[in-house]
Amino acid sequence: MERFTGEDGGAATTELRVLRRDEWDTWYGSLIRAFGGVAEAPERLALYRELTQVDRSIGVWEGAEPVGSAGAFGFRMTVPGGAEVPAAGVTMVGVAATHRRRGVLTSMMRRQLDDVRSWGEPLAVLTASEPAIYGRFGYAAATFEVNAEIDTDRVRLSVPAGTDDVRVRYTAPEEALDACEAVYARLVPGRPGMLARRPGWERMGVLDPPVEREGASPLQCVLARRDGAVTGYARFRVRPGWNDAGPAGTVELKALAGLDPASEAALWRFLLGVDLTSKLAVRGRPVDEAWQHQVSDLRRCRPSLRDALYVRLVDVGAALAARTYRAPVDVVFEVEDAFCPWNAGRWRLSGDPKGASCERTTDAADLALSVRELGAAYLGGVSLASLGAAGRVRAVRPGALAAASVGFGSDVAPWLPHGF
Repeated sequence: MERFTGEDGGAATTELRVLRRDEWDTWYGSLIRAFGGVAEAPERLALYRELTQVDRSIGVWEGAEPVGSAGAFGFRMTVPGGAEVPAAGVTMVGVAATHRRRGVLTSMMRRQLDDVRSWGEPLAVLTASEPAIYGRFGYAAATFEVNAEIDTDRVRLSVPAGTDDVRVRYTAPEEALDACEAVYARLVPGRPGMLARRPGWERMGVLDPPVEREGASPLQCVLARRDGAVTGYARFRVRPGWNDAGPAGTVELKALAGLDPASEAALWRFLLGVDLTSKLAVRGRPVDEAWQHQVSDLRRCRPSLRDALYVRLVDVGAALAARTYRAPVDVVFEVEDAFCPWNAGRWRLSGDPKGASCERTTDAADLALSVRELGAAYLGGVSLASLGAAGRVRAVRPGALAAASVGFGSDVAPWLPHGF
């Protein structure tokens, strides 16, 4: 527990402390109010209550009233090279409108990052409702995602060899859950940014409160199979629609995963061909997904790019040593980190595709940057060279930026598969 004073320096009337289980409803209620006050479906509310790690959740109270909230799930996230690194999934962050600009958020971010460091987790990650807020705490956009509205009346898909060997069949989402999770688990090591599923999180993917459908069908699921083995799945809803020309429904994709290109293509081909529909709505897909190169007319898919996962290096040395590098790197970073000063100073990173080390050094710096730039580049989806061109990385030694940028890259685009 800690107390802090307001900006006027008067007597403190608020306290910052760890959440107690019996306070969850009030605490979460304050978060709902901070996000506009629209109640969530009881089913979703119950699952979030169960998944909340109370001992990793904090709040600011004014008397018995919570005026700020912040939580941190204990995740393991894939980094370049395939390792699953402990990462605090920052979530449920809100401040009452009556208490803005009084240091409530800053105090929670300060406490939370101190806690994450004490837990031995080198990374903190979040999805930002308002991205401009989190830069001052050292977070930066590290993954991006593609949204699309595919005109299935006009767009056709060219599929790779072997697609016709894959069978796609309907199954109940709950009945297919174990099979889908087995596919997901096999994919996690292969793409930076993916989260190993903690117990209970698999249920989030099949949660289907009627109040959230807004006129669409219940959640549907198909499995892709080859030689009797499950090789992929897709979950979706169908939103019926009609116009003067006939049926004009929309398939709303919720999740798709395939173990190989043929299985992925079979699932996409199925979705583009659902009867009585003319559009496939796609949200939050990887930026390098193959369907973008298989469609007959990408313009009629109306793709758009959006920021997704924000990364914050809590322990620069441990974080940089936890991943591998696409090409050999030997570089000294001069790191600026005002909010977590234990990261500030010079670090020598030596790494290659097999492993890495990152230690304090007194050697001359090759590159100067803040912890935000390291977070942006960490998963390999943002190049250090582009950050340098933006004026956010300064090359002290000629040639150092280009070499480091190649090393930090990833053959596979990082991707966050689901929010938290």
